[in-house]
Amino acid sequence: MAESREAQAATPGQVVIDPQAQARILAEALPHLINYDEETVVIKFGGHAMGDEKLAEAFAQDIVYLKLSGINPVVVHGGGPQIAAMLKKLAIQSEFVHGLRVTDKPTVEVVEMVLAGAINKEIVSAINRQGGKAVGICGKDANLMIAKKITEMPDPQSNIMQAVDIGYVGDPVEVNPHIVEVISKSDLIPVIAPVGISREGQTLNINADTFASALAARMKAKRLLLLTDVAGVLDKEKNLIPQLSTEEARDLIRDGTINGGMIPKIEGCIEVVEAGVEAVVIIDGRVPHCVLLELFTEHGVGTLVGGQRKPKKKA
Repeated sequence: MAESREAQAATPGQVVIDPQAQARILAEALPHLINYDEETVVIKFGGHAMGDEKLAEAFAQDIVYLKLSGINPVVVHGGGPQIAAMLKKLAIQSEFVHGLRVTDKPTVEVVEMVLAGAINKEIVSAINRQGGKAVGICGKDANLMIAKKITEMPDPQSNIMQAVDIGYVGDPVEVNPHIVEVISKSDLIPVIAPVGISREGQTLNINADTFASALAARMKAKRLLLLTDVAGVLDKEKNLIPQLSTEEARDLIRDGTINGGMIPKIEGCIEVVEAGVEAVVIIDGRVPHCVLLELFTEHGVGTLVGGQRKPKKKA
């Protein structure tokens, strides 16, 4: 049997998709493209994807494709491992309380240097290499994220609030997204380091998930995507749950299906949806091009909380 023209033209190692398959892919993606046209999508970039060169490159490509498609991507990034490496290099001791890094004055200076400096510019450069126009900022710019020191946290066993002293670690109290909106309305892509500022002018380290959630809620984003190192929410048989309503998510917390570190993440998802974001998705960031797969396919990659993946038909 004669080889197709596509196969004949293929170079070694090149993957060729036949025209019918291309048409099916486009037919599935187009309704989603229309659904997200000119909408804001906040994406928290972190976990294994940040440390893997190929995954980071695929992520940068995805962000550029979103912008070219008429979507307004807003990237918020983490950087825990990089902060830990720099603290070790500088011989600064670090410890955690209930999952948050205790941040004294020397530590917060390193946090700001690593997050708003090295990591932020690496992501900006990666997006720019893929043809985008990224701009790096942090929560201190134009008072984007005003926060207050965390002085109490729930005990993991009893869930009773208890006083803590973890230094310069903050929770958002006021979000002023004007600078992000100005950037997004142009051909630029905002890349944001989760460093905030108190009303007294103190620099505060903010958990990247918390920062992205507060920003998405304030901007009434269409979607908040949280890239993680897990497949998503799993049922008791360890199978992925692709979609949950907020009430279903609460039920799974109550019956113990959702447990451990996934509980605060899901509780955060519920809060964001109830604040006006259509849906939050916990995405497996270890999957190449996970952002495109989540937004432009009906099956997605991960667990969606609230909303739905299938676009509503226009009247």
